[in-house]
Amino acid sequence: MDIKITTLSGGEAGSVTLADEIFGLEPREDILQRVVRWQLAKRQQGTHQSLGRAEIARTGAKLYKQKGTGRARHGSARAPQFRGGGKAHGPVSRSHAHDLPKKLRALGLKHALSAKAKSGGLIVVDNIASTDGKTKAVATQLAGLGWTNALIIGGAELDVNFSRSARNLPNIDVLPVQGINVYDILRRQTLVLSKAAVEALEERFK
Repeated sequence: MDIKITTLSGGEAGSVTLADEIFGLEPREDILQRVVRWQLAKRQQGTHQSLGRAEIARTGAKLYKQKGTGRARHGSARAPQFRGGGKAHGPVSRSHAHDLPKKLRALGLKHALSAKAKSGGLIVVDNIASTDGKTKAVATQLAGLGWTNALIIGGAELDVNFSRSARNLPNIDVLPVQGINVYDILRRQTLVLSKAAVEALEERFK
């Protein structure tokens, strides 16, 4: 498929042919869901933990005698039914990450790129750079292009001025091509790829 190359100033800079095996697939929601779930599970901290009855600093002596009081047959004060006792089946520190085949991860990225191309949310620019590195100037530039909610993917090396100036803009993410991922593609309305990023992706999936 052919797509026009634009510039950050709004002009045209020719066209580029995108590989159909990367940008022309029929998107599958089940694959995208599996990859996004894998990404979000992997970045969970998993540091939530409550104290069990073995970890409570409290006496383990029997509260009162077994028989003759008419009350329940209680033992340790660390039991979960008592106020201040341990938590029964509470959360423990663990990793939420699960495995996902490498080929499925690569396929998920292809389907995410294809979904953006099919919906018309894919834009290719010739170069991503800023001369002065001012946030106000970049914000005005992006607003003029209609990029209010976008993921911008540069080449292997990002332009320092552009990445710094776009850092504080809401709903704008700037990543090098190595950091492209399914979740960030789907959570933004527009995907902006530099010409170098397109070449790197096609080389990656060759």
